[in-house]
Amino acid sequence: MTTKLYTKDEIVEKAKEIAHMIANTEEVEFFKKAEEQINENQFVREKIASLKALQKQAVNFQHLGKEKALKMIEGKITGIETEIDELPVVQQFKQSQTEVNELLQLVSNAIANNVTDEVIASTGGDVLKGETGSKVRNSTPGSCS
Repeated sequence: MTTKLYTKDEIVEKAKEIAHMIANTEEVEFFKKAEEQINENQFVREKIASLKALQKQAVNFQHLGKEKALKMIEGKITGIETEIDELPVVQQFKQSQTEVNELLQLVSNAIANNVTDEVIASTGGDVLKGETGSKVRNSTPGSCS
């Protein structure tokens, strides 16, 4: 039995199909809606603008060696970051990011594990032990090397 060999282009084309499928999941839809809510939230936009201004000041103070001023600015930055992180809309956004990342990790792991299993099976190996056929044949007691 001959197995069809695939080109990189064919694999990339399938990857694009999977990417399209992932982009059209409930997880990604929720992520897009959560991001939109953040972008529409005036309070969040103002806090982010303040944060960016403080971060610029922090870089300047650090460059000028003004440690006391830098510590004060860093404290303000931490306070604003905490305020932002405590908002339900931001928590929902972060949760949706986590769920999308978990989905991507799941797909990545599924691909890696199935490639490994296919290689093991195609060489006559032992999938349960995770050994390819050549390893199984060369590790059997009494076999000739």
